[in-house]
Amino acid sequence: MQITPNLIESIDQLKAGALFLVDKPLKWTSFDVVNKLRWLIRKNGQIKKIKVGHAGTLDPLASGLLVICVGKMTKQIQHIQADDKVYTGTIHLGQTTPSFDLETEPENQKPVELLTKELLLEKAQTFEGEQMQQPPIFSAKKIDGKRAYSYARKGQEVDVPKNLVRIEKFELTRVELPEVDFEVACSKGTYLRSLANDFGAALDCGGYLKALRRTHSGEYSVEEAWSVEKFEEELNKLNPQSA
Repeated sequence: MQITPNLIESIDQLKAGALFLVDKPLKWTSFDVVNKLRWLIRKNGQIKKIKVGHAGTLDPLASGLLVICVGKMTKQIQHIQADDKVYTGTIHLGQTTPSFDLETEPENQKPVELLTKELLLEKAQTFEGEQMQQPPIFSAKKIDGKRAYSYARKGQEVDVPKNLVRIEKFELTRVELPEVDFEVACSKGTYLRSLANDFGAALDCGGYLKALRRTHSGEYSVEEAWSVEKFEEELNKLNPQSA
């Protein structure tokens, strides 16, 4: 099914199948975006039910490209979310957090003064290729029918199975210790929080993910994405009275 992203011609067209590229705001969950867009479509089109879903979760503390499928296009979600992704972000070295990001407080401070740019670049290259990766316990992975984070937030220990992932590129774009910026191209299922934690561990100083932004998903780019407000503005053009 060939779909032109971000095209709103009619409510019937949305039901038939549509794909939207949305720039997810910080602190929104992926489901917050889905629920907001579904509510806007139902309100504007005065319809009781329409399917809306996303093709690849972003954590609340990440921003960037979220591929949203509407109507019959939701049947393509599994195919779309299998595409490789590209991310940019920042890793803070010299500390760790239980969640591998800033959802939890930094701890275990260690010095980073002896780290050189050459060493950082060399270690980053060792993460390229296929590997078994340990997802964070603060993740949406299901363990015995429950999300892993539900155990973590209660202080319960649980084994989270490793995933086979592929990192095509791990490039450091800025080194200003204790921070490094990066660009990563990777397969579906790669946890950038785990990559940050593992990178810090390989340097014997620890590290956590300070910032993350998804820039590409398959053929789609965040440069083409709409804000949630832009989506609402464009949808209201079909029915100005609903605005």
